Amino acid sequence: MDNPYETMSREDLLRALGMFAKHWLAHDGCWFLAAEERLGMETAMELDAASWRRFAEAEARRILETFGMPGLAGLEALAWALAHRMYAFINEQHLEWSEDRRELTFVMDRCRVQETRRRKGLPDFPCRPVGEVEFQAFSTAVDPRIRVQCRHCPPDAKGGQYCAWTFRLEDAP
Repeated sequence: MDNPYETMSREDLLRALGMFAKHWLAHDGCWFLAAEERLGMETAMELDAASWRRFAEAEARRILETFGMPGLAGLEALAWALAHRMYAFINEQHLEWSEDRRELTFVMDRCRVQETRRRKGLPDFPCRPVGEVEFQAFSTAVDPRIRVQCRHCPPDAKGGQYCAWTFRLEDAP
């Protein structure tokens, strides 16, 4: 069977990438709901955090390897890698640098997960515990000196933002 992606236009490849990103996120949601139905919220959250720890680390490493980015490149590399995550293709997000560029804040302006839940009449997913694991695993894979702190996360979104995470580069021990 021929690979249809080898002959697609750039526009069609971008449309396919968007479709794949939505499928990936839908699968994550379906998996979580199935775990919650079978095992309850607490166990589903524990499994979700364990899964995201593994996935976020693998995703960061794969991004760096695919594009030849060096490790231990600090917050600049993290900013670059965050822009290349699957999330970046389907969510609206931005980065904010502190004046001295010693802190980087990732802000999720529109979150497909939360908007889908709201459209279905469900409460916001309380993603902070999973996000803490996910963002620390991702940033540590980029540079082990990076530490993350949640500024806010559902169900307590602020100022039209869904979540915000601040990253700092710690001095080497």
